[in-house]
Amino acid sequence: MADKKRPLQPEAEWHSRGYLPHWEAGENPQSITFRLADSLPVELLQRWTQESESSERSPNSTDRRRRYEEALDKGHGEALLVHPDAGATVQSALLHFDGVRYRLHAWSVMPNHVHVLSTPIDGHALSAIVHSWKSFTALQINRALGRQGTLWFPEYFDRRIRDEKHFETVRYYIEQNAVAAGLCARAQDWAFSSAAHTRLR
Repeated sequence: MADKKRPLQPEAEWHSRGYLPHWEAGENPQSITFRLADSLPVELLQRWTQESESSERSPNSTDRRRRYEEALDKGHGEALLVHPDAGATVQSALLHFDGVRYRLHAWSVMPNHVHVLSTPIDGHALSAIVHSWKSFTALQINRALGRQGTLWFPEYFDRRIRDEKHFETVRYYIEQNAVAAGLCARAQDWAFSSAAHTRLR
């Protein structure tokens, strides 16, 4: 007799909007990064594309993500999330449905991108969760800063967490990101991050 699927472990589903592949992994922790539309120079992205096309060996997903995140930490673009109102808006959006649509484990709202470690709750797709964060915050931030136009880059990175060691490595990376980027001396000094919060997660 075949084993029945666990009700809280939906079958994983790959999908793409033409930019990056995404995996709807059900109730599994996911590392997510989404960024502002102007957070990476067009010239840099074009060079990466040319290098990838001319190289016999394309960078794997880990190398590609590391390269993107190192570039993001340079703070390119308007870096609008450094504004207290903007940073607070994103953090509030992340916390709003914690325990309802997902379990939020760690986060850091950087000047031009956002890192999140969370587990979708059964019935809530990761793509829908990220879309809700971005659509709500775009409206609120544009209004608060008196601006118009696209705020977020349309895509995001996601990665399924493999095990407990991977989970702790990713959480540490997220909470230490502001320190690594030279924005503060201690992780807990970066206001818009889980490191600055004392609540149990």
